[in-house]
Amino acid sequence: MNKNNLLDELELRGFISKISNISDLKKNINHSYISVYCGFDPTSNSLHVGHLLPLFCLQWFQHYGHKLFILVGYATSLIGDPSFKKEERLINISNNFLFWTQDIINQIKKFFKQNNLNSPIILNNYDWFKEIKIIPFLRNIGKLFSINTMINKKSVKNRINRIEKGISFTEFSYSLLQAYDFLQLYQKYKVILQIGGSDQWGNIVSGIDLIRKIHHKQVFGLTVPLLIQENGIKFGKTENNKTIWLNSKRTSPYSFYQFWLNINDNQVYKFLKLFTFFSLSKINEIKNSNTNIRNVKLILADYITNIVHGKKKLHAAKRITENLFYGNIFNLKKSDFYQLKQDGMFSIKVSELEDLKQVLVNSKLSLSRSDAHRLILNNAIKINNRKEKNPNYKFLNSDKLFEKFTILSKGKKNHLLLCW
Repeated sequence: MNKNNLLDELELRGFISKISNISDLKKNINHSYISVYCGFDPTSNSLHVGHLLPLFCLQWFQHYGHKLFILVGYATSLIGDPSFKKEERLINISNNFLFWTQDIINQIKKFFKQNNLNSPIILNNYDWFKEIKIIPFLRNIGKLFSINTMINKKSVKNRINRIEKGISFTEFSYSLLQAYDFLQLYQKYKVILQIGGSDQWGNIVSGIDLIRKIHHKQVFGLTVPLLIQENGIKFGKTENNKTIWLNSKRTSPYSFYQFWLNINDNQVYKFLKLFTFFSLSKINEIKNSNTNIRNVKLILADYITNIVHGKKKLHAAKRITENLFYGNIFNLKKSDFYQLKQDGMFSIKVSELEDLKQVLVNSKLSLSRSDAHRLILNNAIKINNRKEKNPNYKFLNSDKLFEKFTILSKGKKNHLLLCW
């Protein structure tokens, strides 16, 4: 593969928001394989869908033969990045960060091919920050940063202008720490390119300037765009502001799969370019074939769910999707129902004493028992996809799938998981 085409590939696919000194970076890439890094702060036990863009960008660098360094920012997570945050994040300094660091490392490893040639090297910035003494750091590093420049960065200025909240010195110092990360990676591993989200541009430029001042060398930065769905919601969140996590215990594979099926039609081909390794010619072929947009979404959902969760969980997500409302509900496995209970469907606990009308009232699928009576007579209620016409119906043991679950539906759009 011709490494000279990498930046062109990234640009055509929509990965590049900003890039510093692109002509010189191209010369470096054309001349040899370079070392590149991206950092992830373990502020939770899971990455989310918003992290996929820099991860896929890194995958393209590996695909073209470049050396990857993944930096897990245990030290910087203890400080908190103020970039475009409305207020300071509450930090609970505990062992959580240690556990979360390992969780994030395990997640990241799934995205990259492991081989002896260019397997990603995963580092923790606490390894060098734990050795730092405050006086030498301020004398040798702090003196190279201009307060005037730092204050005028958009992400900092926005916070300073919020008089009621402001910004703490702790968060204000974050840019120095990220810049120092870049310096360490340059000195130890000759890393010359940092990748980050578009909100990281100011921090990346600080690292570029620091290396130039200390070593009189040019290094580079590249940011990927911040994706906003056409409904105005930040990519990676649903309409009810629920974050889509990569950890299956926080977002079930079924809900993850559904997220991709529910994206706006106008964004499908854009996301095929960003979140698959299909060639651009193949994507254009799919687009020009007039394939039903639902089927194109299925291609995207299959691809990305397989990468994040693996084949077994992909098959479970597809099985639930295909059988839940339009197939045979009895094809579902017990584990599928636990995914639905986790986050795939609204659920309530019910007791043996409640009849159908009372469950409809308790679940707010009906306003009253008389309203429930009317809905049942009008064929609007289904139990496990079976229309129930008896207004005095009492649930049977045969309604309890795996002796635990029943799906109750009102019309085509209102579905409820009963947990006995």
